[in-house]
Amino acid sequence: MEDNRYAPPKALVDGAVAGDRAGRAPALWNPDAAASWCLLFTPVFGTWLHMKNWEALGETARASSARRWFFVAVVLITLSMLTALSSLARGNLPMRLATFLFLIVWYFVAAKPQVAYIKSSFGVDYPRKGWGQPILTAIGLIVASMVVVAFLIFLGLA
Repeated sequence: MEDNRYAPPKALVDGAVAGDRAGRAPALWNPDAAASWCLLFTPVFGTWLHMKNWEALGETARASSARRWFFVAVVLITLSMLTALSSLARGNLPMRLATFLFLIVWYFVAAKPQVAYIKSSFGVDYPRKGWGQPILTAIGLIVASMVVVAFLIFLGLA
């Protein structure tokens, strides 16, 4: 029987037989690119995509670990925004440094292992997920957070 033609494309893993579903790679976001996009869209972006990659790979323990990294990134970014609001005149250098340090630690502890896992499992020939939806979502969330911050400043709460 023929596969669903609307399903994402799948690549064969080395040594797999052409009808073997276990030998096919799921569609994934490039983990190196996801980590690089963190420089523009905060670590929340990359930690979320890495978590989704682990889930697609069926690695539940690693997905759970990635979920913890994601939640820490969300808390860190939220604290950074709140600190920036409360200290508009003084600056936000300690939180910026903490966020940057988090990004560096996450990259070497969590992101690089996913890059190595995907490279060793599938090489460079695996189906890629598109970047349109994640990037547009990140831009939308950034704009929404800016609106919330502007509203808080307007109300005098910040």
